[in-house]
Amino acid sequence: MTRPLMPKATAVWLVDNTTLSFNQIADFCGMHVLEIQAIADGDVASHIMGLDPVASGQLTQEEIKRCEKDSQARLTLVNRDEIAHLMKKGVKYTPMAKRADRPDAIAWLLKNHPELDDMQIVKLIRTTRPTIEAIRNKTHKNMEEIQPRNPVTLGLCSQSELEKAIALAGKIIPVTQ
Repeated sequence: MTRPLMPKATAVWLVDNTTLSFNQIADFCGMHVLEIQAIADGDVASHIMGLDPVASGQLTQEEIKRCEKDSQARLTLVNRDEIAHLMKKGVKYTPMAKRADRPDAIAWLLKNHPELDDMQIVKLIRTTRPTIEAIRNKTHKNMEEIQPRNPVTLGLCSQSELEKAIALAGKIIPVTQ
């Protein structure tokens, strides 16, 4: 059985915030029962801040409640594959060094893929509409320094993300009146 990350900090949190038995906590964290008892007494790990295994995605509240009701039950770690669909994909982080390359990537996309609308560029490069408009209208503050460069080679998106956006733009038919 795999153990939780930071088992001693997890044990501290479980001792402080649940009514689980020392045996259950010791078994889950891979520690000795006497160590868990010493944590409860304040003799060991008094300087360690507890790590919430529910907040870190290692346990569910239901699993804790199930084991609190039955002292013979054993805690099991959450299978990451089972909860992958519940976890929302966060915003990708762009390092500071690459943020200056965004205008170059936008210029390249506007030049080579005019079929992409502004929202697709915003999602692909993680930029803003005013920046796209400023580059399109050539009013950007660094317009003389902007050199159109492929966003894939700049590391701002992957080739598959770019191809997906282009394919999606080809399927979208603009409404004309």
